[in-house]
Amino acid sequence: MDNFNAGPSILPPAVLEQAAAAIRDFQGTGLSILEIGHRTALFQPVMEEARQLVRDLMQLHPDQEVLFLHGGASTQFMQVPMNLLPSNKKAAYTDTGIWSAKAIKEANLYGTVEIAGSSKEGGYRAIPRTLEIDPEAQYLHLTTNETVHGVQWQQIPMELDLPLVADMSSDILSRSLPFDRFGLIYAGAQKNMGPAGVNLVIVNKNLLGKADRRIPTMMDYREHIREESMLNTPPVFAVYVVLLTLRWVKEQGGIIEMEKRSIEKAKLFYDTLDALPMFNGPVATADRSHMNAVFTMNDPTLESAFLKACEAAGMIGIKGHRSVGGFRVSMYNALPLESVKALTSLMTDFAQQNG
Repeated sequence: MDNFNAGPSILPPAVLEQAAAAIRDFQGTGLSILEIGHRTALFQPVMEEARQLVRDLMQLHPDQEVLFLHGGASTQFMQVPMNLLPSNKKAAYTDTGIWSAKAIKEANLYGTVEIAGSSKEGGYRAIPRTLEIDPEAQYLHLTTNETVHGVQWQQIPMELDLPLVADMSSDILSRSLPFDRFGLIYAGAQKNMGPAGVNLVIVNKNLLGKADRRIPTMMDYREHIREESMLNTPPVFAVYVVLLTLRWVKEQGGIIEMEKRSIEKAKLFYDTLDALPMFNGPVATADRSHMNAVFTMNDPTLESAFLKACEAAGMIGIKGHRSVGGFRVSMYNALPLESVKALTSLMTDFAQQNG
């Protein structure tokens, strides 16, 4: 089975095997990972190792705190401005797709949002080439990779003199970046780092405590920092599977190796796409996502037949998002190059048979 699902998505086979074993018997205790206490000597090392592996893999600054929280990235759409944006201040956001638009909507509840750059009028098919940032903005928010529209910031504007906040849900751990220079990073685990149910937040603690509002305890990053992600019962199993995935990334060669593989998979797919007139890639070439490749067919009447061919070949998750249609191929870290080779071979054969 070749799993191209956009999320929840493919996990490394070794991770699945270890996770399944832990459900039956966690570390020889006779207990399932699903039934151990989160404040016990069994689970606390899991949380500590997971947080440290994030630090090591991403080479974080000492002031950056690593948290594992409930709620996924969608909760961060409100939690970020709640903690970082005073009600009488402004924040700069880029509008590059569905997910950044959702983040903008929530941020507007807590302060003034200025759109620094948008590709909405062009159908979200490119990354804005220029940014206009209000000098009073408290931070700039980016969605580094848009899973629905298939665009990705290939060049992050790191030179700006304000904190950078990034939703990295779908390209976390897939490429080398100066992670230590971000003010805040958040990422739902279920696309490239683990299963659904847990969210990674990396926040520079020096940005906190400046908002002029009372923040509910469960929404206050400072409270979670004090309790080392144990403010309430964490999603124990999800954190454990994230730990296994982080170990796998490290064993494979770290983020540098993940980036190398990602580039190879994306190049193979897009080279094939561009060579077949039957298919069309709507995204600007310079902004194509290495994680989520979107495409259509010039003859829509063939779409059903193509999907059936993919399904018959054991390829799942290729149908595009319901809001845009077409097709989408997600090439996350755990997806092997062989899966992309199989798909591109199928695309070539299908084009020859139906051209």
